[in-house]
Amino acid sequence: MKTAATIAAASALLLSGMADAADIRVLSTQATQEAYLELVAQFEKATGHKVTTAFTGTLNVQKRLADGEACDLIIMAGPAIDEQIKLGKAVAGSRVDFAKSGVGVAVRKGAAKPDISSVEAFKKTLLSVKSIGYSTGPSGLYILSVFERLGVAGKVKGKLKQTPSGVFVGNLIASGETEIGFQQISELVHFAGIDYVGPLPGELQRMTVFSAGIHAGAKQADAARALVRFLTAPAAASVIRKHGLEPA
Repeated sequence: MKTAATIAAASALLLSGMADAADIRVLSTQATQEAYLELVAQFEKATGHKVTTAFTGTLNVQKRLADGEACDLIIMAGPAIDEQIKLGKAVAGSRVDFAKSGVGVAVRKGAAKPDISSVEAFKKTLLSVKSIGYSTGPSGLYILSVFERLGVAGKVKGKLKQTPSGVFVGNLIASGETEIGFQQISELVHFAGIDYVGPLPGELQRMTVFSAGIHAGAKQADAARALVRFLTAPAAASVIRKHGLEPA
């Protein structure tokens, strides 16, 4: 599989028409971080390109782009990439979907795992726990809408603790600040000090698509496109799945 990924990367480089190695700068949200880093290491080895990536939360990425930070590639939730295109920060037509993730639930390592096997069991869990962590990113916005949908928003409001942008919900759970927490599954499954319980049940689940877009001021646009082709090649699928995501 790794050999196939390497071949895909080399092919992408040839198709890009470049002969020289490039320094590619990427600004990315965190949901795809683990899978992305593994694939980038393969890409660098195969092509000789160097990729420098800054990972942070969605609100921070939006602010940094608004403040004029330069990069070659942006990775965010798909709708956020679309918004950057509208704002003129990303190239029109450059959005490429990379991976997708559902929202999951986690508890502190070794703690009893709550019942989230059905919508009704999940609702009872929300009402019984003493504290709930959630993020400022897409998963956080969505989980608040789930609370509204279940009719428990008012009852759990006093239990909620939101992380600042760029801070993993796993930090709240591992430290004991919250009894349970919600975030993209890919941001929970490998986090130290917590146990991943499972995805939101059935009809409550929603997948978020994460995408790449070429920055409007990219100096290494061709190399960035080669990286995107590598991240989305069929050979990358097994790495993406290994880290709690699904190929888009």
